[in-house]
Amino acid sequence: MARFIFGRVVQSLILLCLVSMIGFAVLHLAPGGPLAQFALVPGMSQADIARIAAQMGLDRPLPIQYWEWFTRLLLGDWGNSYRDSQPVLSVIGSRLGATLQLMVTATLIAIVLGVWIGVMGAIRRYSIFDYLGTIGAMIALSIPTFWFGLVMIYIFSVKLGWLPSGNRSTVGDGSFFDYAYHLIAPSIVLALVEVAVWSRYMRSSMLDVINQDFIRTARAKGLPERVVLFHHTMRNALLPMITLAGLELPVLLSGALVTETVFTWPGMGRLFLDSLGYRDYPVVMGILMFSAVLVLVGNLLADCFCAIADPRIRLD
Repeated sequence: MARFIFGRVVQSLILLCLVSMIGFAVLHLAPGGPLAQFALVPGMSQADIARIAAQMGLDRPLPIQYWEWFTRLLLGDWGNSYRDSQPVLSVIGSRLGATLQLMVTATLIAIVLGVWIGVMGAIRRYSIFDYLGTIGAMIALSIPTFWFGLVMIYIFSVKLGWLPSGNRSTVGDGSFFDYAYHLIAPSIVLALVEVAVWSRYMRSSMLDVINQDFIRTARAKGLPERVVLFHHTMRNALLPMITLAGLELPVLLSGALVTETVFTWPGMGRLFLDSLGYRDYPVVMGILMFSAVLVLVGNLLADCFCAIADPRIRLD
């Protein structure tokens, strides 16, 4: 088991280095650059821009810039924001809680509804419920996140007035119920695609397990159907779901970016878009690296849980 975990950690570190190289190169080779905002200032000369570039270290070759940034990153110095000179870790930390709150809520909704729909669809195969679940999943996978968010705002905020149209809380009210009230619409929008994915995977996994010989043996031994379903079938059907949980992290992060923008949610997704607009590259790279670490850790944990649940997966 230790050898298995060590191998996965080494692979994750190599992949993280490749992500940092590609992200840094693409970001700094894109048209414009962080100095473009200074060129728009009236009275700014080329000499002034060259001086600012020297102060920011942008006049050195790109490989040297990357090496200096990466070495500081390993020492815990993620740099300072170009916009307000605040440490990147402080800027990300101020938005991290909102994003995690949204992602955790959406994940719980997706797992509970997705697993229930998938299990019921497998048990009642080819029933009206199964057909409705399949059609609903296809519709959910086809709807763009931003469009569904705008529809939610138009119907439940503008027309009915049931839900707030955006923000994380009401000004002057920081109660738990106020936070939960503002969380309803964005979490449902973010969870929509995940519910469809979880339900389809859970249904397929359940059908695969139901047809196995040990399930027929359990029924032949006279075990109650409830015991066969929950103790034997679901325990084995949930194993692929552990891997799916790790693979869905990038989808959640990308969905959170769109959802936070639509609902003006003060999280990392909105911060990422704002930083791109201001060409605040240290913050953009910080969010990129943090997201990459989050995804890799999620996949690593999923692999470890799968290896614990099924010893055949281990390499040693």
